[in-house]
Amino acid sequence: MLQMTLPDSLAALPIELKPPAAFEIRRATSGATRTPLVYASPHSGRHYPGDMGSSLAGLALRQSEDALVDELVAAAPELGVTLISAQFARAYMDVNREAFDLDPAMFADKLPPFAQGRSARVAAGLGAIARLVAEGQEIYDRKLTFAEALGRIDRVHTPYHAGLEQLLAEARAAHGFAILIDWHSMPAAAARTSGRENNCDLVLGDRYGSACGGVVMKIVEQELQSLGYRVSRNTPYAGGFTTEHYGRPAQGRHALQIEINRGLYLDEARLTPTPGFSKLKADLEHLTRHLAAETWDGLRTP
Repeated sequence: MLQMTLPDSLAALPIELKPPAAFEIRRATSGATRTPLVYASPHSGRHYPGDMGSSLAGLALRQSEDALVDELVAAAPELGVTLISAQFARAYMDVNREAFDLDPAMFADKLPPFAQGRSARVAAGLGAIARLVAEGQEIYDRKLTFAEALGRIDRVHTPYHAGLEQLLAEARAAHGFAILIDWHSMPAAAARTSGRENNCDLVLGDRYGSACGGVVMKIVEQELQSLGYRVSRNTPYAGGFTTEHYGRPAQGRHALQIEINRGLYLDEARLTPTPGFSKLKADLEHLTRHLAAETWDGLRTP
């Protein structure tokens, strides 16, 4: 990858001379037995295109990233688990949102009715094209155009979900069912406001039981707890668009979102790994190895 020398204000952003594809897929490596599991990392992308036109730069713009989550689960293909990772930054186009969940107030032209998002996420400034970064700062000091939104959807959102859909179809065809685990990270402050006496380390979201078979939640939860982690179900995160859209247990598609407390592995101000990174990565590899060996009795559909 060719790197450019940048002024200090932009030095924290990885700039590539050739834009990446919308996603990267890493399949099971040679010798690994392919499993029905698909891992996804939709918010770890680090590419910020020049046409974004943000008024923010550097670490201020990167605060919405699920930084290094793709690295935490990077060993998955060696264990037979396919991994898809978004390459574009969440602040540019959030693939864990419905594509046209847009905030009309952000646009210079009037959006068509189908694109006038009214979700709680849009109201919070976190639609498919976000208005705010995680720290609450405005991303733009200008109005966008609907043409820009369409370009981002065509360039990032549509191909990412076409790729993910294909991976799940392949897994279901091969095994009779597919299990999607959608990996995210949450600010340490969010874990402290989860309503628990102590911080939670990981949050498992299955849309309150509707997105995956109970055995999936149970096995993941028990294995994480056996590793010493404090696990919460659906609070404060029950799963986003991806979990809701792909979680169809009756059709043999199971989806579970996992949120990792960034305090376990990340310096949130600098977006750099802490000494806890190595342990967490090893533990998630242990989890993946355990899940890859499961028979998942009862999940197959006719």
